Amino acid sequence: MSIPMLRLAKWGLISKRCFSNTTTCESGKTVNLFSAINQALDIALDTDPRSYIFGEDVSFGGVFRCTSGLADRYGKHRVFNTPLCEQGIVGFGIGLAAMICITDRETAQLQKSSLQIISFPLLIRHESLWSQIVNEAAKFRYRSGNQFNCGGLTIRSPYGAVGHGGHYHSQSPESFFCHVPGLKVVIPRSPQQAKGLLLSSIRDPNPVIFFEPKWLYRLAVEEVPEHDYMLPLSEAEVIRQGNDITLVGWGAQLALMEKACDDAEKAGISCELIDLKTLIPWDKETVEASVRKTGKLLVSHEAPVTGGFGAEISASIAERCFSRLEAPVARICGLDTPFPLVFEPFYMPTKNKILDAIKATVNY
Repeated sequence: MSIPMLRLAKWGLISKRCFSNTTTCESGKTVNLFSAINQALDIALDTDPRSYIFGEDVSFGGVFRCTSGLADRYGKHRVFNTPLCEQGIVGFGIGLAAMICITDRETAQLQKSSLQIISFPLLIRHESLWSQIVNEAAKFRYRSGNQFNCGGLTIRSPYGAVGHGGHYHSQSPESFFCHVPGLKVVIPRSPQQAKGLLLSSIRDPNPVIFFEPKWLYRLAVEEVPEHDYMLPLSEAEVIRQGNDITLVGWGAQLALMEKACDDAEKAGISCELIDLKTLIPWDKETVEASVRKTGKLLVSHEAPVTGGFGAEISASIAERCFSRLEAPVARICGLDTPFPLVFEPFYMPTKNKILDAIKATVNY
């Protein structure tokens, strides 16, 4: 199992390989990540007439072109632009998803509706948007005693480093939303994963935050099946088997970790690499089983180290595997500073930082 080709000089050229634990590439077409997202949205609109896409600039394809052609195909009553008002976008989405839930009850229809919202500015920059997601969408089912819900709501958003985004457009806010009961948080690592996980998110009976790594929109390329398929949420994937140390990551970080594992193998260190894919609820059992085998754990993510989701993984594994750990849990993450522009190479976790941490942990 390997990370797909990333045409990025910074990471080096990785040979193109197709991988998945649930699908094959025999009938697939080679596409990049934003095209795989477009395929998933096309399928969602085609298979459920109660699906809608609305948000900032989505009718002409959006900044990253993920919704290109969908308004022409399904009409501007189903794929349409909204004012640049994040509170209104999410508030309307919650209301629409809730109303379709009521319709489901009255007509006894089983097929779930789906709604995707694209908000190109980072979500946490908008206090009103934060309130809609945290205080409304996440709590809708709980506060009604499960009489009502907005489970057909999927909020898509670009996230993470982009190479030139600076302190606003390169942030990684996933841990903020992982702290909110009632939400699911999903981050894909590749085009094939993105399509299957997005379709699963859209059809999940809970509101989902679906973060798409901006860096991978055009750089991650692999064969993606053209048919409708889903990948399970909350199931981590062991994409590389090993015995000496467990590595856990998600999103674009997996490519760097794969390269570090390759270099570690040359030094005689066998690494087991796990893609978490769903952060909430995350697959503790798969990570625990790996750590019980290797006795060592390293977590890497782009977000700042303090309060990052790696801290939750570290604490949980320390509680579950304390007697099996042979070294402190290592975390290679972003720095506790605003995301810099000129000094981005110093801020970001790199292959060499991860490799040094692998060696230090194994030799502890």
